[in-house]
Amino acid sequence: MSESMIVIAIVGQKGGTGKTTTAIGLAVAASEVGQTAVIIDLDPQANAANWKDRRRVESPAVVSVPPSRLKQTVEAAASHGADFVVIDTPGKSDSAAIEAARVADLVLVPLGPHIFHLETLPGLRDLLRVAGDKPALVVLNGLHPQATKQAEEAKRMIAEIFGFPVCPLHLSRLDIYAETQTTGSTPLEQEPKGRAALELRKLHRFISEQVSKSESPHVENAKLARGA
Repeated sequence: MSESMIVIAIVGQKGGTGKTTTAIGLAVAASEVGQTAVIIDLDPQANAANWKDRRRVESPAVVSVPPSRLKQTVEAAASHGADFVVIDTPGKSDSAAIEAARVADLVLVPLGPHIFHLETLPGLRDLLRVAGDKPALVVLNGLHPQATKQAEEAKRMIAEIFGFPVCPLHLSRLDIYAETQTTGSTPLEQEPKGRAALELRKLHRFISEQVSKSESPHVENAKLARGA
């Protein structure tokens, strides 16, 4: 078990960008490598919590709370030995996104390669500024599996036109992402050697490395909570 706790906020100003898919995939990837993973579901639709209800495996834990209880819930996760916390936010709630970003080590912004999605970035940048300018990365989602050139062009355009940092990794448009959610599963369990599982493992490893490069504000709190 890690002595530190990583907190990832997944935010966006539109629904349907893959926030919950990313959240549950990262949490299961964390569990797969022995981390105690927790998903905090701030969405009133409770998609992550509903996924957990369909799930037959104990991990990861999923807690559905209002944004006003987020800080206390993160502290409780630390005191119970959590290593990896993912906060899933609703698509149209600036207040929830701000609260999530404030307690996070890193903010992920899943977006499809569509202009309507990309046009939300200026407003999202302002929102993150209010939250304290936490490190943030756009994660492109829903790209054709063979569209390598399109993916690189989209990443470059986001960085150059919108001035937003972009994750070098992306998630592909694969049916298994949606199919597994109906049974409370993920691609990691359904097709552990498949492309989607590989994408999720790489993304989990990448963001963990990004957070570890700078001292997480949750490190000392987690150590204290565990009596380290």
